[in-house]
Amino acid sequence: MDLPFDPAGADAKLAEVREREEEDVARILSEKYGIAYVNLALKQIDNDALRLIPEKAARAAEVVAFAKTAKQLSLAVHNQNNPELKKVTDDLTQRGFVPTIYLASKKSLDKALGRYRELSLTTESKPGVFTVNQETLTKLTKTTATRSTLQQELDTATTEKSLERVSRILETILAGAFALRASDIHFEPSEEKTLLRLRVDGLLSDTNFFDPATYHQLNSRIKLLSGAKLNVTNQAQDGRFSVVRSGNQIEMRVSFIPGNYGESIVMRILDPEATKVSYKELGIHPKLLARLETEIRRPNGMLLTTGPTGSGKTTTLYSFLREIHSPETKIITIEDPIEYHLDGIVQTQVEGQHYTFAEGLKSIVRQDPDIIMVGEIRDGETAGIAIQAALTGHFVFSTLHTNDAAGTFPRLADLGMDPKSFGSAVTISMAQRLVRKLDPTKKKERPLTDAEKKMIAKVFESLADKTLIPEKIETVWEPEGTDDETGYKGRIGLYEAIFMDDELAHFLRDNPPENEIVKLVSRQGYPTMAQDGILKALAGITSLSEVAAAVDLPH
Repeated sequence: MDLPFDPAGADAKLAEVREREEEDVARILSEKYGIAYVNLALKQIDNDALRLIPEKAARAAEVVAFAKTAKQLSLAVHNQNNPELKKVTDDLTQRGFVPTIYLASKKSLDKALGRYRELSLTTESKPGVFTVNQETLTKLTKTTATRSTLQQELDTATTEKSLERVSRILETILAGAFALRASDIHFEPSEEKTLLRLRVDGLLSDTNFFDPATYHQLNSRIKLLSGAKLNVTNQAQDGRFSVVRSGNQIEMRVSFIPGNYGESIVMRILDPEATKVSYKELGIHPKLLARLETEIRRPNGMLLTTGPTGSGKTTTLYSFLREIHSPETKIITIEDPIEYHLDGIVQTQVEGQHYTFAEGLKSIVRQDPDIIMVGEIRDGETAGIAIQAALTGHFVFSTLHTNDAAGTFPRLADLGMDPKSFGSAVTISMAQRLVRKLDPTKKKERPLTDAEKKMIAKVFESLADKTLIPEKIETVWEPEGTDDETGYKGRIGLYEAIFMDDELAHFLRDNPPENEIVKLVSRQGYPTMAQDGILKALAGITSLSEVAAAVDLPH
């Protein structure tokens, strides 16, 4: 039986053969003329190199700058006898560059020249820095206190016909994110549109939609700013850029991952003002805070803070470091990555397999620091070196992934640490969660139900220091939210801590289970996270529902 003829398939195969032939011809000519050959379709093109030759001149001379290392510049040409080519190379030489010529096929050169279309989306602002217009920022900060007003501003910016349209959209998104106090900006492409979402006070909310063409332009603009490669769309990329806002620079950490309908982008806003929060403003209970103020000034030991990703652990550690930093102390950190830069503190960053937490910690100890901060204890080697450092005259701050403060010790044992060393090394184990704060202008008081009263009584049952419990427990506060506003504003921490003493050190030698540790340390008299949360809910700082979402409450 004869198979049906497939003209589309035949055309595709012919095109493939012709393309292969074109590359073969270019390769043969390169050998004939003694010039290296390059196939630009297989190369990642450096945007910084591409910018060095204006598009008009590049097209006239049939040349593309595709790679740059310092002043060494790689140029792909189709015809080395093109008279316009000499003008381009002479100009580059005068500017101090050393060009190396490669021969490329017409098809691969045209593909590279097409990259100029995406470069044209940028404005004069230099790569790595985006300036938010002060007028736009002031206007949006005053008006964009809600998502609906930000949507209106974005709709206006999207319908503009000017050359600055893409920059105007990005400027509006950033100014709106600052006004709403967002921590992340998410772009999530689907088949017909791309969803813009903002994370405010820990919760994501849908903010706007963009058509595929507008999103493609925004994607290219963000890639250019953050130093990501425009022509790479099938693998994950990371980048950074700064936003100049009212004279201050805010760092943006950008992540690109491939998806079915385009790249998903998450931009994390790292506002340096966030680290300037005093440890006294974090929401730590006054009794716990008074003890911590003494403990963090010890000459040696270890403070471990635990909690899930995004629970504010790094901010807590930074606030302690800022408090104890002085000209007489040397502080070195190793982080992954460095999120905020702290003056007067040496900060280093892990680098793949070459410079891990363990490797970095070994090197740091040789630098004679007084205080060391390790971004995270992930493995036994890092834990072992950190404990050794704490035992040899250093104070170590670090984070660990466990559910609560008592879980720190079983976790360290799981990583292969000897429980006999805990008593001498670990001085404080903390745990924390973040909850949304009630907006003082949008909250209402209501009486507690009988079930809630029973639950609260059960939570306070194990609290040794009964003076911390309010005399009257009759009412609680909750938000008066609207469709556009949640009734919450900002976030505050729930904290608990365990302090090492002789009895606990002896108890931990047998590697007891977590629930036994909880029973023993309750006599220390500091509130647990659940108790801290209930106290904050009764005081009208947060709501019971927020506390229930962050920590386990009894039924």
